[in-house]
Amino acid sequence: MTFSELGLLPELLAAVNDLGYTEPTPIQAQAIPRILAGKDLLGAAQTGTGKTAGFTLPLLQRLAPHANTSASPARHPVRALVLAPTRELVLQVYESVRQYGKHLPLRAAAIYGGVDIKPQIEELRRGVEIVVATPGRLLDHLEQKTIQLNQVEFLVFDEADRMLDMGFMPDIRRIMERLPQQRQTVLFSATFSPEIKKLAQQLLREPETIEVAQRNTVSETITHRIVRCEAPHKREALVELLQRHPGQALVFVDTKIACGRLASHLQRHGIQAEAIHGDKSQQQRFDVLEAFKSGRLRVLVATDVAARGLDIEELPFVINFALPSNPEDYIHRVGRTGRAGHEGLAISLVDASEAERLQAIEKMLGRAIPCETLEPPARERRAEPARRRSERSGRSPDGFDFSRPYEPKADAVLAAAKEAAPHRAGNKKAVVAVLLGGSGRAQ
Repeated sequence: MTFSELGLLPELLAAVNDLGYTEPTPIQAQAIPRILAGKDLLGAAQTGTGKTAGFTLPLLQRLAPHANTSASPARHPVRALVLAPTRELVLQVYESVRQYGKHLPLRAAAIYGGVDIKPQIEELRRGVEIVVATPGRLLDHLEQKTIQLNQVEFLVFDEADRMLDMGFMPDIRRIMERLPQQRQTVLFSATFSPEIKKLAQQLLREPETIEVAQRNTVSETITHRIVRCEAPHKREALVELLQRHPGQALVFVDTKIACGRLASHLQRHGIQAEAIHGDKSQQQRFDVLEAFKSGRLRVLVATDVAARGLDIEELPFVINFALPSNPEDYIHRVGRTGRAGHEGLAISLVDASEAERLQAIEKMLGRAIPCETLEPPARERRAEPARRRSERSGRSPDGFDFSRPYEPKADAVLAAAKEAAPHRAGNKKAVVAVLLGGSGRAQ
């Protein structure tokens, strides 16, 4: 099947052709005809399968009759709303709308937090047909009455499972109260959980369901590997892996602090790396992501804020510096590689404390992941016996025993006394310095 067989407008086919695509992915081939037919849809597909285009293209076609070049804001009311959980995903969807809709006079805006709201207000006042937004910032605009949703015809929930995980359900309910009852609603999710099915029953009307891949599966183009090493040696192991695999790499960690420290460690070892996490300003995140997407940055160290929404078609390498506590997050992380049919490699550094997390991931995947053991660097192995002996005996590597009180040798005391004698003879008042020794322990 080709895109031309899906019944898309010539303007949309031209945009698809400009991007170099000829055949739709399975999720696109199933979703596009159903959405064009006006059906509510519940769609599940593994990440990286092209589900963004699966709703973007039919959305644009449904709105095409309203396209116009008028300068009047009244001619450009909000007719389509796409909700996404993160700023990065909002920008990804907005970019897809912009690329696929470049031959249609439809206006779009990306609405998200972490930046000044005034430019967004000005853009909305000029009129836009398509709004891609995070729930929190959209509520800010609704409360300030800078956006009206009473003419929305098309509603999309992207990564709905993530929105549930992030606690957006109260915000979503408040937004739903502002929307017309008569609308077409599409709900897409990377995973298909019972919670998502329950949400669909509340938001969709007689939806058609498509599930291209089994629940919680990853692309077959991804090769998985486990590297076992002790926690103190993970940094050295990461440097070795990056030296072994010279391409671009996305490295996932579990905390913001670890993110910045690990990026600094890689920089000290001559590896071009930057960190991205929730505490970075929006401009910093833009700059780092742009550098990584353009290939100017080799390694991006990230928390799960980048697990979704980061779309690099030929990213060859993903590393889990720490395994995620939720096995489903493993799917989203490794799904950044092996996209659009390209081969990908996912390597996880695993220490003894992560055994249960690894078991949960392997159970979800339905297979064991091949592993290798990485020995600590030679200098670390040499230093370990000396450290253990020192810890047991209280002696430092040079033989000094810190476990006993300091006792100067008699010869040293006599020599010091002779050196001080001439000074005492010439002065009736002598200044005496006394060193009181002891065990060094608090009493």
